[in-house]
Amino acid sequence: MAFSTQSRGQIRTQTALADINITPLVDVVLVLLLIFMLTAPVLQSGISVAVPHTRSVNQLTQQRTVVTIDRNQNVFLQAGSRNGGADTPINLENLTAQLRSVGTADPTTRTIYVQADERVPFGAFASVMDAVKRAGITNISIVTQPIQSKTAN
Repeated sequence: MAFSTQSRGQIRTQTALADINITPLVDVVLVLLLIFMLTAPVLQSGISVAVPHTRSVNQLTQQRTVVTIDRNQNVFLQAGSRNGGADTPINLENLTAQLRSVGTADPTTRTIYVQADERVPFGAFASVMDAVKRAGITNISIVTQPIQSKTAN
């Protein structure tokens, strides 16, 4: 962009300075990066469950429905993007009806992930599995953690 000025009878054409100062932009971006780095672990905390360790573990990235049983045998339902992905406490008697209402797809094609603390008695785990099966869902996966190999120093 150019503009003309007249000074002492002479017409001079000058160009405007079109450079953008990016220092404030970099400052803002670094502050946002710091904020996201500090809040990301807090958002993913959820319910503390010590799941069993196994040798074969598949990493999952898609939206999923997760039923969680904590060490006190409380049952929680996390239905993908519903409720912002938050774990909602649920009564075991209502679990079957809630699972039927969560998914729109055919129950026989849906997959439910059951995440139970390793100290949960088998009876409580079996009750949750029964409630899931009564909802018509036959694809049930159990969430585990990989075994950490111990390296000798």
